[in-house]
Amino acid sequence: MTVRMSARITARITARITARITARVTVPTLALLLAGGVGCRDGFAMRATAARPGGQQTTRRATAESDTAILGRALFLDSTLSASGRMSCATCHSPSHAYGPPNALAVQRGGASLTIPGLRAVPSLRYTLPRTPIWAYPRSTSLAERLTETDNGPTGGFGWDGRFNTLHDQAAFPLLAAAEMASSEAAVVHAVERGPSAEQFRRVFGPSIFGDLPRAFAAVRQAIERFELEDPSLRPYSSKYDRWLDGQATLTAQERRGLSLFNDATRGNCASCHLSQRGADGSHPLFTDFQFEAIGVPRNPEIPANRDPRFHDLGLCGPLRADQPSKSYCGMFKTPTLRNVASRQVFFHNGRFHTLREVLRFYVERDLRPDEWYPHGGRDQYDDLPPALRGNVDRKTLPLARPAAGTPVWTDAEIDDVIAFLRTLDDADQVAGR
Repeated sequence: MTVRMSARITARITARITARITARVTVPTLALLLAGGVGCRDGFAMRATAARPGGQQTTRRATAESDTAILGRALFLDSTLSASGRMSCATCHSPSHAYGPPNALAVQRGGASLTIPGLRAVPSLRYTLPRTPIWAYPRSTSLAERLTETDNGPTGGFGWDGRFNTLHDQAAFPLLAAAEMASSEAAVVHAVERGPSAEQFRRVFGPSIFGDLPRAFAAVRQAIERFELEDPSLRPYSSKYDRWLDGQATLTAQERRGLSLFNDATRGNCASCHLSQRGADGSHPLFTDFQFEAIGVPRNPEIPANRDPRFHDLGLCGPLRADQPSKSYCGMFKTPTLRNVASRQVFFHNGRFHTLREVLRFYVERDLRPDEWYPHGGRDQYDDLPPALRGNVDRKTLPLARPAAGTPVWTDAEIDDVIAFLRTLDDADQVAGR
């Protein structure tokens, strides 16, 4: 009986590991492996190494960016691809702001006149793109196991709701969405044909490429995808934390205290979702597990759509995603990376908070002091979800799972320590711009 049970457990563990590895070696990662464009800090030894004084090893790019990626960079910066002629991909994903929003707006405005507000805050594109797994929700075939297991939530995909499995597919959305670049396939292709990248586009995709509209639009998306996967500015690994992991920097006493609080499973428990340790392959952490969570962020009145009390952004359940029938997903959004988080001015999927201190206080006080975060003296808790779906909010994971009569797991001084640690995750260009 014991042998049989051990065999079952081993089989389950093996199946899970295989599924997770398969999910992570997906279109972006496989493409980079074939192109030789991922480095040791990304988890794949695909770059040449050079010895530092003292015998330490550093990584050096073994290959240059492809012509397609160089073209993609030009298209990423090209505002003529939009209906307004004033918005590019870089307008919202600013290279000088870690490929995140350049301002404190909860949502950006797009459209032909740049007056149509979006629905969600802009995430950073740095680091996560090559290592984002495809959307998956592995579930046991046993009902008993499904009822008792809690570690196999939805994972992966691009966007706050994970609805795109490739960057090639994702690139079409901002180009065509009414609240973003608001263009059309034909208008995008014609803009490229008339623009400064036309000759380079022909060199990469062939002299007749503009004669085939669907193929040309697909080529635009392919070029942007290659830029996002290959360009080193999207994964510089230049933060103090990276240097500390490599033995090139020393954390201050305050930063070390913050790291300890961040990792402590009985207090902050941040690292349970925002993984802070090296991977088994030696890769530097991305500070996300790519999983989805409903944490009950308060409704944001700064978003115009929220003026309609009937409107709710339900994440995996819509309004942008419509393929998930389970109501238990509603309100879930993907865990973002915390790299460069201290350089941001807007936080969470709905941009509800504008400082790290607000974010950290919310995490440790949400259920202790609901009157500080929710309307009607806290009685309308989790107010950004319809009442029937508020049971999906995580009340089990520390520090969210705190009795109302308790005290916050962090003092104000400890929040200062955690903020000091989070600042070590900012890349060198963000530190220089403070």
